[in-house]
Amino acid sequence: MGRRNEGETKSGRSRLTDVLPTDRLNAFADGVFAIVITLLVLELPVPAAEEALVPALLDAWPNFLAYIISFVFIGGFWMTHASITRLTGEEDEVTFRLTLMMLFFVSLIPFTTSLMAGHLTGVGSHLAVLIYGLDLLVASVLLSGIMRYLAWRPELLVDGLAEEDFRLMARRRRSGIVFNGIGALLALFLPPAAIVVYISVAFFFFVQPFFYKRILRGFKKE
Repeated sequence: MGRRNEGETKSGRSRLTDVLPTDRLNAFADGVFAIVITLLVLELPVPAAEEALVPALLDAWPNFLAYIISFVFIGGFWMTHASITRLTGEEDEVTFRLTLMMLFFVSLIPFTTSLMAGHLTGVGSHLAVLIYGLDLLVASVLLSGIMRYLAWRPELLVDGLAEEDFRLMARRRRSGIVFNGIGALLALFLPPAAIVVYISVAFFFFVQPFFYKRILRGFKKE
C-alpha cells in the first residue's frame, strides 16, 4: 500500500486546520442572496384599496427604480460568487471571513435600498444615496478581495488555470468598483447623477457577457 500524503491523516482528512468545507459556505451564501432578493420585493409598496391604482403605482416610482438597481447588483454579486465557488477546490479561514463580510454588506442592501427610495428627493437625498452607494462599493471591494486572495493562494483552486481566471475576473470588476466610487462621490453633490452611475454600472455588468459572446462569434466567422 502506498505511502499516505503528508497532509492527510489515516481517515483521509486534511491535517490543515484552516481548510473548511466549501459546501457549507456556498449553501449559506446562496441562502443569503435568496433571502436578500426576497426582502427587496417585500419592500415595494402596495397601494391601498381606496387609492387609484395607476397614480399610486406611478407615485411609487422611486421604490421600483431602487428595486431594479438593487436586484441587478445582487444578481451580479451572486453570479460572480457562483463563478468563484466553481473555481475553488478548498476554502480557508480567510475566504470564510471575507465572504461573511461581503454577505454582511449584501444583507444591508434591502435597508439601504429602502432608505434611498424613501429619500430619493428632498433634504436627505444626498446622505441616502451616499449610504446606498457606499454599501454597494464595499460589497464590491470585498468580492474582488476574495478573488485576489484566491489568486494568491493557488493551492486552494481546482486547477492551474483558475488562478488566471480569478485575475481576469478581478480586472473586469475593477472598473465597476471605480465607477461605484465615483457614484458615491457624486451623491454628495448631485444625487440624480449618482443614481445614473449606479444604474449604468449595474446593467453594464449584467449585459457584458452577451457582448463578449457576440465579439467571440464575430472572431470565429472571420
